Amino acid sequence: MLSIQNLSYRIGARTLLDNVSVNIPSGRRVGLVGPNGAGKSTLFRIITGELAADGGEVSFIKGASLGFVRQDMPEDDTPILDVVLAADAERTALMKEAETTEDLDHISYIYERLNEIGAYDAPARAASILAGLGFSEAAQSSPISTFSGGWRNRVALASVLFMQPNVLLLDEPTNHLDIESMVWLENFLMRYRETLVIISHDRDILNKTVDHILHLDNKKLVLYTGNYDAFERRRAERLMNQQALHEKQIAQKAQMMKFVDRFRAKASKARQAQSRLKAIERMDIVDAVIAERVTAFSFPEPNEMRPPLIRLENVDAGYIEGKPVLRRLNLTINPNDRIALLGANGNGKSTLIKIISGRLAPMAGEIHKSAKLKIGYFAQFQTEELDIALTPFETLRAAMNEPSEVKVRAMLSRFGFDKHKADTRVGELSGGEKARLLFCLMSFDAPHIMLLDEPTNHLDIDAREALMQALNNYSGVVILVSHDPHLVECVADQLWLVADGKCAPYDDDLVAYRKLVIRQRRVEREKQKQDASKPSAPDKSAADPQKEAERLERLIADLAQRKHLLEGEIAQCFSAPNDPKRLKHLNDAHAQLQKETEAAEAELARMIETL
Repeated sequence: MLSIQNLSYRIGARTLLDNVSVNIPSGRRVGLVGPNGAGKSTLFRIITGELAADGGEVSFIKGASLGFVRQDMPEDDTPILDVVLAADAERTALMKEAETTEDLDHISYIYERLNEIGAYDAPARAASILAGLGFSEAAQSSPISTFSGGWRNRVALASVLFMQPNVLLLDEPTNHLDIESMVWLENFLMRYRETLVIISHDRDILNKTVDHILHLDNKKLVLYTGNYDAFERRRAERLMNQQALHEKQIAQKAQMMKFVDRFRAKASKARQAQSRLKAIERMDIVDAVIAERVTAFSFPEPNEMRPPLIRLENVDAGYIEGKPVLRRLNLTINPNDRIALLGANGNGKSTLIKIISGRLAPMAGEIHKSAKLKIGYFAQFQTEELDIALTPFETLRAAMNEPSEVKVRAMLSRFGFDKHKADTRVGELSGGEKARLLFCLMSFDAPHIMLLDEPTNHLDIDAREALMQALNNYSGVVILVSHDPHLVECVADQLWLVADGKCAPYDDDLVAYRKLVIRQRRVEREKQKQDASKPSAPDKSAADPQKEAERLERLIADLAQRKHLLEGEIAQCFSAPNDPKRLKHLNDAHAQLQKETEAAEAELARMIETL
């Protein structure tokens, strides 16, 4: 399906890919992994044609379709459901052509092809994908221009999933997804039967959705069979064997050099010494195993404090359109608590974090804190607030208000910044290095509570393991919002569920929560199917008349389009050999659509009178 042969790519004097080759057969599910900066996203951009390689070629089998998340989402008033539907270029073109062509033979072909590609089921399928990624029914009808960049990325992801390409490329698709949407995406990818290549630093999704791991490191590609855990085991065995061979060859070389050094000056042995020296030069010394040194870092230890550290009493927070996001919170945080917040995006997890940190004032109720309490706060958006013209040393020195250079550099060294990196401008740091700088900034004064809002987005798998170890070695309170289930399971010993304006302890484990999410999504899908089959409006007393009128207008337009397509199929029956059963079925379906249209038009007329 996908063939990469002798591919090379350089950026300036730096080589990212050095004559790499790999063949990925149809239906193979591959996780592309490697350290940050190794060139994974660059390889994707070469495969899609966005970048030109310096050598080699990328090819697909004939007729293959390639899908990847595009960055050029429209910023107009197009409803996001229509944006997703437009991703199927063939369906869009055929639907448009069906409205204008008058050639009966061509109309027959159009309707036949629309049936083949499932065009009539497309709106329901697109709506289901959007719902899975967190878009409510109302949001699906909203213009894409009203959504933030993160939500537009979800629309782009929904578009490529809707396309169902033969080769699907996904680069960190779980970034900025909540656990609910991640659970849905995992299940979608587990059912996906085409070729999949996914870049991810989430070991859970790699373990569940792929059957091969393609490892990019030191400019080379190596393909392993199995999921990520199997890859780790096999690679460890390979590196151990490589190290043993390397040490054996080094010992052999040392022995040969002893002979050369001993007899080089003796005329009788000079020829043999020169022969050994040439043999040494020809020896194929295997690469030494250099451990991927992910700089381990450590958080300063806080002073002990008596419980409780924080107590919230009847707190309301985060008003939206006059209503609080969270209501009547009664929570207590004690020393040594390790809490992970669960809940869909928009339910108030970040609002709760901001309330605890003091960055957001409560709208009602009281918050009691210990007088000497120190709180460290990490949020991914803070990387955008760093001054890119300063160095990490200058940034931390200003934050610490510390004249001693030694103390500032000592703190930076705890987070892996040697003198060179500490004196490099922030704008030249990688995403992972900026994240480590934020960890340093939020913890230099040894906080008693660390609030972490999506701390792993720019960390590769090994760096995530280093963060997990650092958090487990830290004796203070950790309150975590993360879409990384592995981090949550390894760090947190309490789960709090934020939903329906409340926050309460969740007494089961993360596995049970994921099953709960799957059940809830299944119920929601069934309800959407039932609602979609009803032409009449829901209870008018509970609906906004203006929004309900708009919904009815969209429904009538959809029914009209479906009738138009059906009429084309009926016309096709008369131009082809007569099939009475099919003709009766089509006429019955047309009559049903007509009934639904009349009911919707009558309801709309009543709604217009109300307005």
